[in-house]
Amino acid sequence: MSFDLWWLSYPLLGAFVGFFAGLLGVGGGGIMVPVLASLFAAQGFPADKLVHMALGTSMAGIVMTSVASLRAHHRHGAVRWDVVRFITPGILVGTFGATFIASQVASRPLAIFFACFMAYVSTQMLLNIKPKPSRALPGPVGMSGVGLGIGGISALVAIGGGSLSVPFMTWCNVKMQNAIGTSAAIGLPIALAGTLGYVVNGWGAEGTPAYTAGFIYLPALVLITAVSMFTAPVGARLAHRLPVATLKKIFAGVLVVLSLKMLHSVFGA
Repeated sequence: MSFDLWWLSYPLLGAFVGFFAGLLGVGGGGIMVPVLASLFAAQGFPADKLVHMALGTSMAGIVMTSVASLRAHHRHGAVRWDVVRFITPGILVGTFGATFIASQVASRPLAIFFACFMAYVSTQMLLNIKPKPSRALPGPVGMSGVGLGIGGISALVAIGGGSLSVPFMTWCNVKMQNAIGTSAAIGLPIALAGTLGYVVNGWGAEGTPAYTAGFIYLPALVLITAVSMFTAPVGARLAHRLPVATLKKIFAGVLVVLSLKMLHSVFGA
């Protein structure tokens, strides 16, 4: 792939990620990780660093998206700050700690784990699975434990945690509107801790290309974020005009295809 082509690919990816993040209320990691892994492979990045750099760059890209989403939901009074307060300590420890695990795992097992998790997320979207409310939220210690698990998995697949935290909160009798708003708030500490972890663990790693900060490839981060900030509001405005249920099914199919493409790139590198 020529320099000009990959340089153009990052803004296009940002436009796609931002639009669907605004339209469907999903984080961009499910799209960014497989596409970035494929682009990095095409640019000749070391095969054993492909997925680590895709995860780190995606996690850093989620920071700005999380801030915008958090502000929007807070304005509508949809954030349960009591939940955020109790779950955040576990989120920070789980997310940051899992980056140390990810840095020690080879690209291929990480790619397989990512693909399996995206298959779960896609199935959840296709079948519109929503757990029935059946219990109350646990206490502070229990919430921290839940945060530990959500943060750990989120760091390994570079997501904002919504596919885990929203079902958990609705299961615990939190209204869907509040579950989504609170999940958006939880996404910020996940993104910040994950970004810091991938910077720390990738710092000084052998074989990483120029213009990186740890496992974060800065040119991709800047170009993706710059464009996604403009397309996310467009997607949000169209959310009430387009057939979102149908688009979610299409999006689920896209996640599966992209995950398979990533597996092909990683195993073929």
